[in-house]
Amino acid sequence: MKTADNSEKTGALCALCPRKCLADRTAGRGYCGCGSRVMIARAALHEWEEPCITGGRGAGAVFFCGCPLHCVYCQNSAISGGAGGREVTPERLKAIFARLIKEGAYCIDLVSPTQYSDVLADVLSTPLPVPVVWNSGGYDAVGQLKALEGRIDIYMPDFKYSDGEVAAKYSRAPDYPEVALAAIREMYRQTGPARFDKNGNMLGGVIIRHLVLPGELENTFGVMDAVSSEFPRGEVVFSLMSQYTPCGGISGFENLQRRLTPGEYRRAVDYMYLCGIDLGYMQELSSAKEEYIPPFDLTGV
Repeated sequence: MKTADNSEKTGALCALCPRKCLADRTAGRGYCGCGSRVMIARAALHEWEEPCITGGRGAGAVFFCGCPLHCVYCQNSAISGGAGGREVTPERLKAIFARLIKEGAYCIDLVSPTQYSDVLADVLSTPLPVPVVWNSGGYDAVGQLKALEGRIDIYMPDFKYSDGEVAAKYSRAPDYPEVALAAIREMYRQTGPARFDKNGNMLGGVIIRHLVLPGELENTFGVMDAVSSEFPRGEVVFSLMSQYTPCGGISGFENLQRRLTPGEYRRAVDYMYLCGIDLGYMQELSSAKEEYIPPFDLTGV
């Protein structure tokens, strides 16, 4: 499969994500579960993103099938394995972006796009009239991010793990902490400090998301330590998420069978303030509902 960065190109063998599985995605599927054709499962206005990227109108969220991580607790497991969507051409993808913008989308929100970064680099070569958001799991290759420079206005990666053992346990990615941190550094290099319009809508920058997992507070503390030490105060947005809902393949993990307790989330919030992280968002514990997971029913595809 062709990549957008010559340093990652290995003929037809895929090295788009840090897995570098070297699958021939023109003939089969990679670790991400995807072949060479872009698959999406939903393209519609989405009101449940951070307020600074919904603009009061909704983000134009395009949900891509597949994922390089396959976390055991994935809330989008219906599509993260690569199934559940429909093939779209680059031309069709451009038309979908245009329709969402016409419907009033504040931004184009690319959800789980990593495995299609080469195609998206080409599709986005013509600037859009609204911000473009790269909404990924944080497991992105720096080389591929460099190929996107100038095409992405807002990077919104997860920073799931500060502990490699925890990353290995839940996502089979023991290198996740260093890979994600390197990726977020590159994202910040490209965008610079967070910028907003007079209404508080984000124009450019980085939003770092972290989902607090039940029983894994030390991992959360480590994420916040890294963010506070790596990035100047007030220059990246930090979104502390309490919406963990038991789902996916969690039968072997007792701690993941429940939601967060109020005490766990309160400790996470307190630590965030101790770290001096004060630009961003917190969720209410009531956000931990399956109703917030959108239906992947090919709407808008």
